[in-house]
Amino acid sequence: MQTLFYIGIIFVLGAFMKWVSSKLKILNIVGYLILGFIIGPEVLGIVTHKFIENTHIITDLSLSLIAVLVGANLKYHIIKKVWKQIALISFFETFFTFFFISVSFYSLFHLLGIGFAEEQRLAIALLFGGLASATAPATILAIIHELKVEGKFSSFLLSVVAADNAIALIIFSFIVTFTSSLMGSYGLSISTILTVFWIIILSILVGAAGAIISELIDKVFTDQPSMKTTSTLGMIFIVYSLSDYWELEPLFSSLVMGVVMANLSNNFVLVKKEFDHHLKDIIFLLFFTLSAMHLNVVFLLSMPLVIVVYVFFRILGKVTGVWVGAKISGAGKPIQNYLGIALFPQAGIAIGLALSLQNKAGFELVAPIILNIIIATTLVHEFIGPLFTTYVLKKSGECNKES
Repeated sequence: MQTLFYIGIIFVLGAFMKWVSSKLKILNIVGYLILGFIIGPEVLGIVTHKFIENTHIITDLSLSLIAVLVGANLKYHIIKKVWKQIALISFFETFFTFFFISVSFYSLFHLLGIGFAEEQRLAIALLFGGLASATAPATILAIIHELKVEGKFSSFLLSVVAADNAIALIIFSFIVTFTSSLMGSYGLSISTILTVFWIIILSILVGAAGAIISELIDKVFTDQPSMKTTSTLGMIFIVYSLSDYWELEPLFSSLVMGVVMANLSNNFVLVKKEFDHHLKDIIFLLFFTLSAMHLNVVFLLSMPLVIVVYVFFRILGKVTGVWVGAKISGAGKPIQNYLGIALFPQAGIAIGLALSLQNKAGFELVAPIILNIIIATTLVHEFIGPLFTTYVLKKSGECNKES
C-alpha cells in the first residue's frame, strides 16, 4: 500500500511541477529533479528512505526503455555517411574523460580527503574514470523530446550518446575485473579477462535475439500498433531481466536490442511514436524524481572538492575528446565546438553502475563512497547539464519554434 501511495504522490505532484515548469520556462526534467529533492528524505521527508530502497524495479524499467530508445538512434541509413565520425568522436571523448578523471583522482587523493592504501587508491580512480565516461541518455532524450528537436545535429548527438554508453559499459566491465584483482577479490588472469569478453558477447546475443523475437511477434499483430507496442515492451523487459539474471550487462543488452530493432524493422518507428505519445512523460517523471531522492546532502557538503574535481575534469574530457575526434574525422565546426558541451549530463546509467558495485566482493569499503559521490555529482550534472544541452540544441537551429 505504501509503495502505491508514494507513486501516487509523485504522479500528482509531478503533474503540478510540470505546470510550474512551463510557467517558469524551465525544462520538465529540471522540475522533476527539484520535486524529488524537495519531497525526498533530505528536505520534507514526504517520501521515506524505505520506499527509495525498494524502487529498483522502477529504475530498471526506466533504464531498459531508455537504453533501447538510445540504441535505436544508431540506424544505418542515418549514420552510414558519418559512422566514422561518430565512432572516432565517441572513442576519443570516452577515452579522454576516463583518462582525465582517473589521473586527477589518483593524483589528488590526499587533497580530496580520501585516505586509502595504494591499491585501493588506484582502483577507486579507475572506477571513477569508468563511471565518468557514461553520458545520461535519459536527459538528452528528454530534452530533445521536450524541445521537439529534429535534424542532423540532434541525430548525430543521439548517435554519439548511444556509442558513448556502449563504449563506457564495455570499459566499466573491464575495470571492475581489473580492480577486483587489485582489491584482493581474486587474481587477475587471462581467464578473468576472457570472461569479460564472453559476458559482452553474450549480452550482444541476448539483445539481438530479443529484437529478432520481438520482430517475429510483431508480424502477428499486423495493422495493430498498440499490440505491437505492448509486445515490444514485454520483450524489452524480458531481455533486461534475463541479462541481469544471467549476470551479463542488462543495459548493454537493451542498447543492442534497440540498435537491432531499429535496423531490422521499419515498423519500430510506430512503437517509438507510441512511447513518445503515451509513456515518456511517466517514465521521465518517475526516473528523474527518484534519482534526486538518492542525494545525501551531508555527504555533498562534506566533500565539495571531490565533486568540483569530478565535474570539472569530466566536462574537460568530454569537450577535449569531442574536439580531437571531430578534428581527426573531419566533422564540421558546430560539432567540434558544441557537441562536447551537450554531453555534460550524467544520471541513471552511472548511478546504476555504481549501485552494481554494492554487492560485489572486495568493494565493501569503497562502494558506498563511490555511490555517494556519483549521486552528489549527478545532481550537479542534471541541474546544469540540461541548460548546456538546451543551449547547444537551440544553437543548432533544429528546435521547434513553439517549444
